[in-house]
Amino acid sequence: MPARDGARRKRIVYVATDPYTAFRLMDGQLDYMKRRGFDVSAVTAPGPLLDRTAAREGVKAWQVPMERATSPRKDLVTLTRLTLLFRRIRPDLVYAGTTKAGLLGVIAGRLAGVPAVVYHLRGLRYSTTAGLTRLTLQAAEHVAAGLADWVFCNSESLRREFVAGGFTQLGKTWVPAHGSSNGVDVDRYVATPARREWARAERARLGIPEGATVVGFVGRFTRDKGLAELSQAFELVGRAEGDHRLLAVGDFDDTDPLPDRVVRWMKHDPRVVVTGFVEDAAPYYAMMDLFAFPSFREGFPNAPLEAAAAGLPTVGFRAVGTVDAVVDGQTGILVPLGDAAALAEGILRYGRDPELRARHGQAAQARARAEFRREIVWEALADRFAKIATDIDRAHSR
Repeated sequence: MPARDGARRKRIVYVATDPYTAFRLMDGQLDYMKRRGFDVSAVTAPGPLLDRTAAREGVKAWQVPMERATSPRKDLVTLTRLTLLFRRIRPDLVYAGTTKAGLLGVIAGRLAGVPAVVYHLRGLRYSTTAGLTRLTLQAAEHVAAGLADWVFCNSESLRREFVAGGFTQLGKTWVPAHGSSNGVDVDRYVATPARREWARAERARLGIPEGATVVGFVGRFTRDKGLAELSQAFELVGRAEGDHRLLAVGDFDDTDPLPDRVVRWMKHDPRVVVTGFVEDAAPYYAMMDLFAFPSFREGFPNAPLEAAAAGLPTVGFRAVGTVDAVVDGQTGILVPLGDAAALAEGILRYGRDPELRARHGQAAQARARAEFRREIVWEALADRFAKIATDIDRAHSR
């Protein structure tokens, strides 16, 4: 809420583990919150992307060493530094997300006596793990949700799954607008004539035949993103009529490595084009005819939302989060988790029916513009922060 004359602006600290999260998933949001009257800063592990985020958004940035992997000694150091930082800058609200930063940020907020602490649930990382790792991640969710005043969830399906798992109560949760943590800048992805011309030239440069159906994927190349199942699906697609190519935008991630056979397939199959890491994936959507997203776990996935903004339908697994981003039969095709044959059939269906592909792509773009523009999500979050700020003031006046 805008500060009243003479009143101190309410301080919000965003906390994330990796500076990439701040750079990509808080794009524009921090500046918007500042313009709405909040004093905003961001905390992540050190890295040049944090400095770039701070400069772009015009906010303060604080570097605190933080690692995704569990390390009791290092995590204790991080917790201590976060607590001391919060005691020094005295935020009114800590807004902590991602598994490690969510847990440590919430605990530090409580230890530092921060008036309001929000845990931002981006996804259920434990859902694709087993054994001790799964138990550890579940325990972290219980602690973060239990200590937070609110749990903001990226999607309605994520919210239902979290509550059904016994991690928190429904009344403590909230989903911003229709879901997503930052929405999508639709105009950035629309396939304009200039972008289409670039896409045609880039397809030719990469050796993709003009008449081929290009299936796109954008994201980390990991096991839980379903690349192994996508490779199986493409084997089936390759036996059918038509020329299909996979354009994989991203790079390999060793935190959840793919099987060797899948790595070999992506690197050596002539039907697969791998771009490697690109800072801006937006232009590449114009090279695609449809989008594949066989992820096993999401909160609210950004890639299908970006594809929708570009006017592409998505074929994906019916996973938590993805079911919010894709409307089955209207903006894409959803198939059972892990079903490579069904995934292949969905890809082939769009390949055989350009009219259906166009109709679903147009519907996806219209939905992205109507429900998931960044300003819609930002406004919902800012209004919620303003309400929390009002509650803080009322509590202090008693």
